[in-house]
Amino acid sequence: MRNVLVACLALAASAAFAQVPDGPEPQGQEVPVGQDTAPPAEPAAPVPACPAALPALYTPIAFMPGEQLEFDLDALGAQAGKMTMRVQRPEKGTLPVSIEAQTNTFFSKVRRVQGVGTSYLHPKTLRPSRYTEDATENEVRRKVDVAFGAKDRSVKVDFVMGQRAGHFNYTYDKDGLDVAGAIYLMRQLPMKEGLPLCFDVYGIRRLWRLNGTVVKRERVSLPVGQFDAWYLTGTAVRLDRPSQKREIHVWISDDARRLPLVAVGTIDLGAVRATLTAYSRPGEKEKRAQGKEELKW
Repeated sequence: MRNVLVACLALAASAAFAQVPDGPEPQGQEVPVGQDTAPPAEPAAPVPACPAALPALYTPIAFMPGEQLEFDLDALGAQAGKMTMRVQRPEKGTLPVSIEAQTNTFFSKVRRVQGVGTSYLHPKTLRPSRYTEDATENEVRRKVDVAFGAKDRSVKVDFVMGQRAGHFNYTYDKDGLDVAGAIYLMRQLPMKEGLPLCFDVYGIRRLWRLNGTVVKRERVSLPVGQFDAWYLTGTAVRLDRPSQKREIHVWISDDARRLPLVAVGTIDLGAVRATLTAYSRPGEKEKRAQGKEELKW
């Protein structure tokens, strides 16, 4: 389920550090650490640039250190595992947020995965300066360290996959995010019907361009509660291979908490969904789902 990272953008996407094949690797993509190179582009029309940068963020920030969100992950029509999102304590001028996912016993028969991704965000702009990922898939260790350069819009990727190591260099257009931090920034968007969204997002050692829209406000009923929520939808296109596209759907609560409620993404195996089942915040009583799930909107 590797493309879940991008398919659901940070919820269902970061949701599972599970890996799915994304086609044969172009030659020359994986190189010894220390060499600077980027994957050769697919011979196709380039992905259109974003027409505008993301709008100024809604304030105040809806989340704070100590917030924890728990999700059920569903794939192939069955529960596949669990995901937890946490806001960590400030560290060296950054606000770290992490997403941890693990497949359950049932899905481990298909692919066994456990991993965590951490984004180090600017506490005001919510743009990342660094993103790290550490995951194990079927006993193969995968580690990634990504540095974002705000001045030159660079994305420098160092990775190790089992016994292989490599380095990629990318340049983002107007906004560069990562799959773990993107959902936190999306929580702060000034939601309104028809608001266009376009940004580049790092995931799976690649850079993707997401074009989306805030569609409408609607009522969502989950086991953890009922919410008025904003529905967002979009498509992520891999910049070096535009034929690879992933559709996403996200619901974010329209209240002061701006909770990510549900995310649905498509991968080659079918639809993958992350559904909020519990949340806790400093100074508030923990809220946990009760009874059988009933999604209504």
